[in-house]
Amino acid sequence: MPYLRYAPEIEQPEPDEQATIDGIIEGMTTQVETVEAREHHAVRASHAKSTACAIGTLEVPDDLPAELAQGMFAKGGTFPVGVRFAQGPGETLGDRVSTHRGLSIKVFGAAGERLPGHDTPVQDFVLATGTTFPSGTAKGFLRDGTVISGSAGMPELAKSAVSSVARNLNRVLQTVGTSSAKAEFFGHPYDHPLINAYFSQTPLRWGEHVAKIGAFPASAPQDALRDWRLNPHQDEDGFRIATVAFFRAHDAVFELRAQLWANAETQPIEDASVEWPEDDSQYRTVATITLPRQDAYSDARVRYFDEELTFRPSHSLAAHRPLGSVMRARLQVYKALSDLRHRDNGVPEASPTRIEEIPA
Repeated sequence: MPYLRYAPEIEQPEPDEQATIDGIIEGMTTQVETVEAREHHAVRASHAKSTACAIGTLEVPDDLPAELAQGMFAKGGTFPVGVRFAQGPGETLGDRVSTHRGLSIKVFGAAGERLPGHDTPVQDFVLATGTTFPSGTAKGFLRDGTVISGSAGMPELAKSAVSSVARNLNRVLQTVGTSSAKAEFFGHPYDHPLINAYFSQTPLRWGEHVAKIGAFPASAPQDALRDWRLNPHQDEDGFRIATVAFFRAHDAVFELRAQLWANAETQPIEDASVEWPEDDSQYRTVATITLPRQDAYSDARVRYFDEELTFRPSHSLAAHRPLGSVMRARLQVYKALSDLRHRDNGVPEASPTRIEEIPA
């Protein structure tokens, strides 16, 4: 099957979409303010608790086929990257509340036309566990975000119970060969963060084409972690401790892969809750991310990543513009919530242009 081409008209915004986005911003602002009142500090509205903050390289091979050699991947080369691993909730909960996880990548030296308002030579990719975004659309995002925002004041013990029920539900579903994206979102297994694959979940422009992307673990030391499980009663920060310990002893490697858009019927642009069938197109490697041994949680590094740095879908080349209902919302939501967080904490937002600006 030939790969489909990007064109602006493949996006189909709903007439009232801006009102929906305004509602998302309002609801998530309330969530941030509720958490801030409790923690006496403003944190990210999602993926607040970092697990590791690493630097490394993203290497693009010289011989990608034409359909993959697009945008910043058009020719071979090596780019410096800053990478943040984080737990899903928009508050700093103990690790017994194990929900979806995030992997944010900031690529330095990405040259080319950029999205409006983005004036630094960087490309951000914001990924999470799970191949789909369960809310599907901006309206679903508003609906589910309202529930999550309303639960911000719940006791941590109650959130732990919800996470446990969701995790056990998915375990039962997997015994019959299926799973629930929403159950995975709220109840991720107690496995090691460096053995997970992370996905864009939503499509993005891939130069002349369209793709979803994923980062897949690709080293023997990571593979050896497949049987590792957190004891949720032993340490509230067990995921962080295990990940930082790994980085002290080993390099971490991920293959960045793209799944090109090939079937408009089975691979929708506007509904991110639909998994793109690999029968139509498979994930194919476009680059290798190497994070060498390092101190991935030094005080200076963590303060910079958690307090000053932002990762946004809008930090993008035009050739990798995020697409679809959810991402059009995120282009506005991420900026509004980042502005709120930095303003309330009295910390200027960092906009680095070189990897050397990240503390060693």
